[in-house]
Amino acid sequence: MRNTIKAIVAEETPDGVRGKLQDLGTDQLPAEDVLVDVAYSTINYKDALAVTGKGKICRSFPMVCGIDLAGTVTESSAGDFEPGDKVLANGWGLGEKYWGGLTQQQRLRPEWLVRAPESLSLEQCMAVGTAGYTSMLCIQALQDHGIRPESGPVVVTGATGGVGSIAVMLLARLGYQVAAVTGKADAVAFLTELGANEILPRDELDRRARPLESERWAGAIDSVGSKTLATVLVQTKHSGCVAACGLAGGFDLPSTVMPFILRGVTLAGIDSVLAPQEKRQRAWNALAELINLDKLDQIYSVEPLARVPELAEELIAGRVTGRIVIDVNA
Repeated sequence: MRNTIKAIVAEETPDGVRGKLQDLGTDQLPAEDVLVDVAYSTINYKDALAVTGKGKICRSFPMVCGIDLAGTVTESSAGDFEPGDKVLANGWGLGEKYWGGLTQQQRLRPEWLVRAPESLSLEQCMAVGTAGYTSMLCIQALQDHGIRPESGPVVVTGATGGVGSIAVMLLARLGYQVAAVTGKADAVAFLTELGANEILPRDELDRRARPLESERWAGAIDSVGSKTLATVLVQTKHSGCVAACGLAGGFDLPSTVMPFILRGVTLAGIDSVLAPQEKRQRAWNALAELINLDKLDQIYSVEPLARVPELAEELIAGRVTGRIVIDVNA
């Protein structure tokens, strides 16, 4: 039985909020029903904002950062889980309102947990992580809207990021024609290998758009927001669907109602944080079937817990490609 654990903890300092590696007593963990020995977590854009203090992510302090985790149940007073169960958690306010996954142990509510797919290791679950789970929610929103491979090309913005890279891989696996948007000139080979049919420079979409432009996309997955999302909307075909899940480029939307009332375009908001359990399980079941493990290996690296503050700065600066899995015990 451990008495102390290591975790990335955000605290308020005279210089602002900062997250750093700390030792915690296990008696400091929240009084929730399920104790999980965490094996892996990740660092996502939201985590980077929390750790660097460059976004108002944490609602209280001290806060253990990390919006997702994968590990093994060691104690449970909830009937749904037993010691030895492999589980994962995404969202639910982890790392924001509740202590999160960048830690060696965590106590969690049973309703926050999903059983890890048997076909994926815990490391692979976190290589997919919140980013892949969000990508799958976006793809299922397009599918539920009736967007099929024969409907036309699907554009993915922020394509070298966590959400974007997995979205490109999954869409290609499903037979869609994929246009990947990136600001990284050296990412062409990476995105082509994942299955992108066309690579577009970021500047082509990150601009002030006209009220309507030529129809190009049957669907879109956007993790950027702002001018990029506005341009995607005015280029979407009649009855198309745009799944919006991020704001890496800004939270504004400088657009008009024209795409909606003249082309019947649907803007589908994707919330991965509070998605109901039914949606979560559907997404993870699909991921377990669709993920190409060889390609997944190409889009993530594994780093130790101690490097999280440094990696957070790299991520905010846009110098990270793909996914970073955190081995919390390394």
